[in-house]
Amino acid sequence: MSARDPALRYGLVLAPVLWLLSACTMEPRYRAPPLPVAQQWPLPPTTAVAADSAPAAADSADQAGAAASLAAWDIGWRDFFVDPRLQQLIAQALANNRDLRVAVLNIQLARAQYRVQRANLFPAVDASGSFTKEKLPAVETGLPYSITESFYQAGVGVSSFELDLFGRIRSLTHAALEQYLAQEQARRSAQLSLIAQIANAYLTLASDRELQHLAQDTLKSQEDSFTLTQKRHAIGAVSGLDLAQAQTTVESARADAARYDGNIAQDIDALSLLVGAPVDAQLLPPDFGASTMGIDSLPAGLPSTVLLRRPDVLQAEHLLRSANADIGAARAAFFPTISLTGTIGSASPALSGLFKSGTGSWSFMPQATLPLFQGGALIGNLSVARTNRDIAVAQYEKAIQSSFREVADALALALTLERQRQAQEALVAASKSSYDLSQQRYKTGTDSYLVVLDAQRSYYGAQQGLIATRLAQQNNRVTLYKALGGGWQEHSRGTTASE
Repeated sequence: MSARDPALRYGLVLAPVLWLLSACTMEPRYRAPPLPVAQQWPLPPTTAVAADSAPAAADSADQAGAAASLAAWDIGWRDFFVDPRLQQLIAQALANNRDLRVAVLNIQLARAQYRVQRANLFPAVDASGSFTKEKLPAVETGLPYSITESFYQAGVGVSSFELDLFGRIRSLTHAALEQYLAQEQARRSAQLSLIAQIANAYLTLASDRELQHLAQDTLKSQEDSFTLTQKRHAIGAVSGLDLAQAQTTVESARADAARYDGNIAQDIDALSLLVGAPVDAQLLPPDFGASTMGIDSLPAGLPSTVLLRRPDVLQAEHLLRSANADIGAARAAFFPTISLTGTIGSASPALSGLFKSGTGSWSFMPQATLPLFQGGALIGNLSVARTNRDIAVAQYEKAIQSSFREVADALALALTLERQRQAQEALVAASKSSYDLSQQRYKTGTDSYLVVLDAQRSYYGAQQGLIATRLAQQNNRVTLYKALGGGWQEHSRGTTASE
């Protein structure tokens, strides 16, 4: 065929046109919805940064400060949770937790589904071979006898390959890709939640152990006091009422110690479930230390746009993009579809001559389908796709708003808990002073033992309240870390499930 052949010229012109058409889609242009929350948080995390957390002006200096704050908060969980025991527990959970394992398997499932959908962009080439042996009766052959014929055939062909001229298959592939990316963000969200759950379980166990130590120390102190009261009662220095009241403090402390034994056992069981394996006793917290986390508060000037990095928000955005791609597929369904079927091969009555000269065969069968009447199904599918997109927009905005509230609540609670902790520490000091003075006044006969008992209970309750406040404060810091997305160095040390 020469270059002047009209068919060749038309083919050279149509080939790039078909290629360009196949690269196009009818998807609406994606535009991210505006941020449905304020640019700044309603409250600062601490009074120290209150002055720096005012709404920033839209100048280059403030933008640079916001960028610096983003960089300051871009940390991994090993940089936030500095307790070596907690780090080992988190690493074990990332390797063993079954819920996280299911999230990883969901990613593999979404990846496989994307590959299946993407395969429709390419022709499926199949090889086939057949052998037919047939006996023809004399009445059909026109001969006085019947004959037996054999027929061999082999070929390679393409069956019903759709030319994606209007981007229907490409839009479905885009939708499948966004679904796969959404599952990856779901895995990150599950990992972040798991890390926060382990940290909270670890802190709860540490606080219960601290409460157990307090109850045991109180029990020992009250047993010594009760022994002394028994001796004084034996010589008639105190009444039987004082002795009975002293015994109530002993039994109360003993009951608390036993209760915390059960709480600690339950805490260890909960931690083992999260880790996905029995927890080594050496990795359990010995006490309620203050070195569990290395970051105290939110960097000053951190904008609310940081929420766009949260895994659940990114997941909602990928689902929105997927719904947007489905609109393109629904639009393309209104236009004709062209499919190609073709084979090339060889046929022969003898196997030995199957691929010899003169046995070649080919077939080419293009088919075009134009939808004329579908009973409103195409319009309905487009309406469904657009409604799903609108739902995805609302869910995306709701994810941002929920994230903003979580951060705002944690920031407001952080300031409240800091003040509460300071007040609780002052209450413990005052209760201890009152308890010491009541004991001295009781020994001199100024007050009854009921005053000592009341002061002791107040001191004991104040110490318990301080531990509970410290636990709430540390749990709130974990919540803030999780609400802000937990840092975004996904590929840095300490953030991968393989560690």
